[in-house]
Amino acid sequence: MNPIVRSGVAARAGALLILLGPLVSWLAEFITAAAWQDPPYAPLYNWVSHLGLTGPPQTAFGQVANSPLGAVMDTGWVIYGILLIVGSFLVFDPREGTRPIIILILAVVAGVGVSLVGVFQGSDANVHNGLIAFHTFGAQGVMLAGNIMAIGVGVSGTRIGLGRSRSIASIALGTVGLTAFPLFMADVFTGWMWDIGMLERAVIYPIMIGHTLLGSSLAAARRRHATRPPTPLEAQIAN
Repeated sequence: MNPIVRSGVAARAGALLILLGPLVSWLAEFITAAAWQDPPYAPLYNWVSHLGLTGPPQTAFGQVANSPLGAVMDTGWVIYGILLIVGSFLVFDPREGTRPIIILILAVVAGVGVSLVGVFQGSDANVHNGLIAFHTFGAQGVMLAGNIMAIGVGVSGTRIGLGRSRSIASIALGTVGLTAFPLFMADVFTGWMWDIGMLERAVIYPIMIGHTLLGSSLAAARRRHATRPPTPLEAQIAN
């Protein structure tokens, strides 16, 4: 079967962008969470999106948020979304059929979604002025599209250049995220809010790990392709 990814310098750059996105977001999360000290941020209890709340301490969605470096987290999410979209278009070739087109659509929805989370905060003020709709659409969009993309990447692993084990891992990650999504939503809408941070991360982290897996695999494959000696036919064509 024909590969659905491009070759060359642009594809290598795209792979690195896909890899860089979640790493930037994790770094921003670590820095922002470390600055939240009154009381200390609790990853299993506190909302992920509360890290992006700027301004003085405030109450939103039943929790008190105090994120002095909220702008760092918001910036990390926006950068993540941009890198994912740009990187995906540099890597996947829509001329190769339906599968790369679907993956690109999912990447755009996920990228726009995580960027919206960074632009429109999950604050009580946005709940009252209606802008919370953009935050909610972005969060749920990236949760669903990101995990479906991980499954799609795994299913298309042989045409992307992923090994069998990494293809299975990508499918497993997306399945875990999609399984956790209704549990997370039930936790929210029932008002139970039991370890909401843990369930939220159970949906989000598989996406981020999946992008790390995809980006690193593509970058390694492109590097091997660039450094391997040309075949006799390729050498003859070049001459």
